[in-house]
Amino acid sequence: MEVKVLGSGCANCNHTTALIEQVASEKGAAITLSKVQDIKDIMSYHVMSLPAVVIDGKVVHAGGIPGRDKVESWF
Repeated sequence: MEVKVLGSGCANCNHTTALIEQVASEKGAAITLSKVQDIKDIMSYHVMSLPAVVIDGKVVHAGGIPGRDKVESWF
């Protein structure tokens, strides 16, 4: 499972990344997690609010830190 966190590297982006890592580890989910900070790459996903989360090419969240329940539902 390929997971990308789109964002500028702000605190919310970093918190989102850490939350995803923690939940995936707890669930035993095999993921490849990367951060996308290049604005052109971010724009290619057509999101207007950051941070955003993309799983296997599909935007599953945009704007703010996702709730733990939401992150758990991804895995």
